[in-house]
Amino acid sequence: MTTTADHLRNALDGRWRDVKNEVRAELAGEVFRPHYTPNTVIARTKVAEQLKIMAARGAAEDGFKKEHGGNGDVGAAVTQIEMLAMSDLSLMVKAGVQWGLFGGAIENLGTERHHRAYVEKIINLELLGCFAMTETGHGSDVQSLETTATYDPQTCEFVIDSPTPSSRKDYIGGAAETARVAAVFAQLITKGEGHGVHCFVVPIRDDAGNDLPGVTTSDCHYKGGLPGVDNGRIQFDKVRVPRENLLNKYADVAEDGSYSSPIENEGRRFFTMLGTLIRGRVTVGGSAGAAARVALDIATRYALERRQFEAPGSEDEVLIMDYLVHQRRLFPLIAKSYALQFAQNELVAKCHELQTSDNPDAEEQRELESRAAGLKAANTWHATRAIQEAREACGGAGYLAENRLIALKADTDVFTTFEGDNHVLTQLVAKELLTAYADDIKGMSPAQWVRFAANFAGERVLKRTAAQTIMQTIVDTREDNEEEGSLFNRGTQVKMFEDREEYMLASVARRLQSKAKEMSPFEAFNAVQDHVLHTAQAHIDRVILEAFVAGIDACEDEDAREILAMVCDLYALSVIEADKAWFIEHRFISTERAKAVTRGINDRCRKLRPHAQLLVDGFGIPEQLRYAEMLHPEHIPDADEHQEKDAVSAGTIEPT
Repeated sequence: MTTTADHLRNALDGRWRDVKNEVRAELAGEVFRPHYTPNTVIARTKVAEQLKIMAARGAAEDGFKKEHGGNGDVGAAVTQIEMLAMSDLSLMVKAGVQWGLFGGAIENLGTERHHRAYVEKIINLELLGCFAMTETGHGSDVQSLETTATYDPQTCEFVIDSPTPSSRKDYIGGAAETARVAAVFAQLITKGEGHGVHCFVVPIRDDAGNDLPGVTTSDCHYKGGLPGVDNGRIQFDKVRVPRENLLNKYADVAEDGSYSSPIENEGRRFFTMLGTLIRGRVTVGGSAGAAARVALDIATRYALERRQFEAPGSEDEVLIMDYLVHQRRLFPLIAKSYALQFAQNELVAKCHELQTSDNPDAEEQRELESRAAGLKAANTWHATRAIQEAREACGGAGYLAENRLIALKADTDVFTTFEGDNHVLTQLVAKELLTAYADDIKGMSPAQWVRFAANFAGERVLKRTAAQTIMQTIVDTREDNEEEGSLFNRGTQVKMFEDREEYMLASVARRLQSKAKEMSPFEAFNAVQDHVLHTAQAHIDRVILEAFVAGIDACEDEDAREILAMVCDLYALSVIEADKAWFIEHRFISTERAKAVTRGINDRCRKLRPHAQLLVDGFGIPEQLRYAEMLHPEHIPDADEHQEKDAVSAGTIEPT
């Protein structure tokens, strides 16, 4: 019999639910039981063992094209790596580096000669690699990397060199111990002319694990988390590799040193190359979301067991989940987890569609990159906040390693800055939106621009991202009155999100145009950077809400849809409450209406309280992966011990 929890899980799992169920079954095995150790030797050995088991069962094949020895199911590949985050984020990162980043660079930037030589060995782990992009001096600004690859026509080789201390490759997963080969991003120089950043296959170790001549690797050792990932550093001292080691899908160098590319513009060529590697960013966001769900699952189940303070007129203590403040702490985060997963499902589907297409549409590719950037930032920031709140909601028990939360917190911490710093990614979202504006306003006089902003801006902004017919119907049937009840009307919520984004984008465009008359383009953009980030966040919020609406519509069970509708209310109203100052300052809502938003959140928390366990059951996290010692009765202190601890903390008795 299919339960409401099953329907919630199926809705949340989306298109690749069968893949998720297969991975759940695999991760329930003893070898994937979550473990915590700060000992990097033990952690790295464990991850290597798990990676081999995954490879043996064909886990990597979905990520590579059929003609290269894979299955060509991009969506399944992304989904599998995301699911690993529920077991061990070190394993997720190692799999992502080997098959997603290193393997992805070989497949997407290379040509047949590289596919023949490397792909099968990458899939079966015969060849372990790393993705050497980030440098000590440059992480976010990849175009300014300092490592050089200078072509020598006398020997038909590229000379890979680290000319400055800041050109050292840094934080590279796999570089400390396991990688034998690196996909190295470097400035291509031939005939004395630079052609921008390109990717090269560079051997770094022999079969015995020793650095090759001219290569110096070192270990980053202990980090804030991810003890199972051997992050390291690489320096090159005039290391020579054959001309054929240039991954030459988008550019090539002939034997005589002549450079050629099907994309003439250097900037467009660079962004086209990076765009093919978008899968890593998609996976990081989804994995952070999975980790957040594990933490919220644990904290919610603990709140349904843990009791504190006697109830009036009763000898029983009160479950902490029965306190509104505790509901307020966890339910909005659970709601956002649902919202983000629906948005992630759409992102993965779009990534699959474009990366399995023979001729992907260039505009859709740009939109995918923008969406991936925005959702990666949203997911990873959410994970940081949700896991911390889950830890605090479990008190001191949450601080014990045996209860998983501190490992989740430590391991996801870096997710906000790797695969793109979140603030930089959020600006990328805004720039994509503003570029659409620029295409429309070229040549307009100030008067024409004002009229355009007032009358036509919305046509550009409100290109809906999901279920367009559903969204239009919802907006058309909204209730525009000032009564509190209408805040639960989906059309009203959607319109508030749309109006905020439309106003912000038109406003920032006007400010940019005004500033550009009196200062340089950089100074103009810098002067409105806070406004730019806020605008991008408003856009991301709307994309997420639309995905949630589409997810509810696709749910097949009426009871599950009813619960999802309340969860969606909670997500929407929480976003509005968080930006309440903006809505009031710009007269989109009155102070009384703002108070009604808060009352609405409290109402939804109360109504969702009976469904607390059902909501986290819907996350579909296998028992073994959310195993925390504190969730088992023998580890819960008795009531007398609770009361003594509470009295000590309150200062009413002296500790014994």
